[in-house]
Amino acid sequence: MQALKQSPPSGELSFARSDNSTLVVRLAGDWHLRHGLPDTDLVLKQLDTAPKPVRLTFDAAGLRDWDSGLLTFLMGVSEICHKRNLPADWSPLPEGVRGLIQLAEAVPEKTGARHEAAHASFIEQVGQEAISYARGFDEFLRFFGEVTIAFAKLAVGKARFRRVDLMIVIQDCGASAFGIVTLVTFLVGVILAFEGAVQLQQFGASIFVADLVAIAMTRDMGAMMAAIIMAGRTGAAFAAQLGSMKVTQEIDALTTMGISPLEFLVLPRVMALFLMIPLLCVYADCMGVAGGALVSATMLHISLRTYLTESKNAVTLTMILGGVFKAAVYGIIIAVAGCLRGFQCGDSSSAVGDAATAAVVTGIVYVIVACGIFAFIFNIIGI
Repeated sequence: MQALKQSPPSGELSFARSDNSTLVVRLAGDWHLRHGLPDTDLVLKQLDTAPKPVRLTFDAAGLRDWDSGLLTFLMGVSEICHKRNLPADWSPLPEGVRGLIQLAEAVPEKTGARHEAAHASFIEQVGQEAISYARGFDEFLRFFGEVTIAFAKLAVGKARFRRVDLMIVIQDCGASAFGIVTLVTFLVGVILAFEGAVQLQQFGASIFVADLVAIAMTRDMGAMMAAIIMAGRTGAAFAAQLGSMKVTQEIDALTTMGISPLEFLVLPRVMALFLMIPLLCVYADCMGVAGGALVSATMLHISLRTYLTESKNAVTLTMILGGVFKAAVYGIIIAVAGCLRGFQCGDSSSAVGDAATAAVVTGIVYVIVACGIFAFIFNIIGI
């Protein structure tokens, strides 16, 4: 008789051959679910070892205490035997174990009770992701429509919200954001000027660094950078605030009192960001030009007066107003995305963090999509 000893995490499991046609599964020690179970693949490996057995039996002489963990292991062995049409002798097992196994085999498994891992193809995964994005965009448009109706009520004086809330959000979106907008847009101007200077110096056209920075900042980069900063800062804050209010059922309380959460909570936030982000855009344009001026003065030795004169000649009022218009649209997108994710927040504290993350991702993605659409439209109308 040849025996192969394994080292399972729970009770002792070993195998032997009573003859070349019968595999003996030896169970010994204590079998408890909390200590983990041996893998049934060990049985599969023995069944595939030549000479392949045509019968399976057990040796439970050393088995002591056991619980449902032993039954789970034996049901796995039973499933293997059924798949291979391999007869199994359960008689050596304790009477209680045999009774439970007979009961489990007599009652058919409930359809769908066992979790089956889905292995979708690459095309199917792409399709599912596309459908998911389409549904998300549909939800965004529906929420945007509801916000538009709330603004229509505001126009006729029927929307209800506290003016002090609007002032607080305006301060958070405007004055409190000047520091980070200053740092980021100034560095963007420095980077644009440096990259332009390296190339333009080769052609003796260093002065056009001022044109490059001024046009880039006023047309797109000022509005874009302000929007990205506000998406990461204010959009996430909107989602976290509304998500927390949903977790604590404050939004439900407003609805119960007959107050529209859309008017009371969303309207001040959208209005505040719509009003403040154009100002931040103009400020970002100035900071970007200042960053370019620093590089031009230190690297290209262009005087500040010459640089500002060249920037003034390169930029038109249409460019500035176009950038401000884009920023206003970006502000609405970010505010709506943040409030939407806050209202879609789950009922747990961890869901608040997920909602904030989703608000940032949604806001930035939609802003970039809008930027691409604006670039196409402005090119057609010649701006």
